[in-house]
Amino acid sequence: MQTTSQHPFDRLTPSFIMDAIETQGFYCDCRILALNSYENRVYQVGIEDGEPLIAKFYRPDRWSDQQIIEEHQFTQELAKHELPVVAPLSNDASESLFDYQDFRFALYPRKGGHAPELDNLEHLKVLGRLLGRIHLIGAQAPFRHRPKLDSQTFGHQNVKLIAEKFIPADYRESYQSLTRDLLQIIDERLALYSDIRNIRTHGDCHSGNMLWRDDAPNFVDFDDARMAPAIQDLWMLLSGEEAQQKRQLEKILEGYHEFNDFDFRELQLIESLRTLRIMNYSAWLATRWDDPAFPRTFPWFHTLQYWGEHILELREQLSALLEPALSL
Repeated sequence: MQTTSQHPFDRLTPSFIMDAIETQGFYCDCRILALNSYENRVYQVGIEDGEPLIAKFYRPDRWSDQQIIEEHQFTQELAKHELPVVAPLSNDASESLFDYQDFRFALYPRKGGHAPELDNLEHLKVLGRLLGRIHLIGAQAPFRHRPKLDSQTFGHQNVKLIAEKFIPADYRESYQSLTRDLLQIIDERLALYSDIRNIRTHGDCHSGNMLWRDDAPNFVDFDDARMAPAIQDLWMLLSGEEAQQKRQLEKILEGYHEFNDFDFRELQLIESLRTLRIMNYSAWLATRWDDPAFPRTFPWFHTLQYWGEHILELREQLSALLEPALSL
């Protein structure tokens, strides 16, 4: 049910946004363009006598300051190694996370481009090459404040939330039975491969977080960066039938192996990670429903049709988990 109370993001008026940015020594020219972003709020802001900046205002109470700064430090570390990532700008005091009237925000250079063509095998090879380099650096030290991708937070907690507060009564019993079976398989699989190394990853490496230009991508939005197996940043690049996915994966790993080794046992985790992402997505929509942007953008959520399709998708994942894993 949509709430009529004011949401914190309602305070982000054009004047508020410009005032916040100008605390860092920039002068805005009043051109503000809201960009597609739901978890946070992101704007392109015109700057007098300079290139536009991207301003990212963080959702209150999601990440701690330490967790955000750790993400910034990771992207800045990658940028220092000349990797094509869009890292936040720092001020003269080497600060990249700023505060203005109880809002935390960061500023980024604007980068143009479009999503890569994931059915283009040469694009996939380039992405594999770059992810190999990113993971080589990501494996050099752990995150100390950002979380690990695990079945407890992405699976069990989300299922409990949905079952108790959001799933329609008509679907509750089948949802609980199905997710219980799914999580049992996932827990067993993750335990079986518990010695696979977790490294610093992008965490949300879908095509919308890459800007392709001049035959190369820029990786953006490390907001979901976390400790995870390397395959977490690779499996979202795969699509289509098994034979097609094999060709794609071969090309990705061809580029990846130019800079980094890959533990092929991680292929056993793809469907577990995909299932956890599906569970997490429905819980993400549920917990953000008090944000007016969500009912407006996702009006089909909370309908019987949505939950019926969600359960069907989870049943397909149960079948996928019981099938042999993708192999080369």
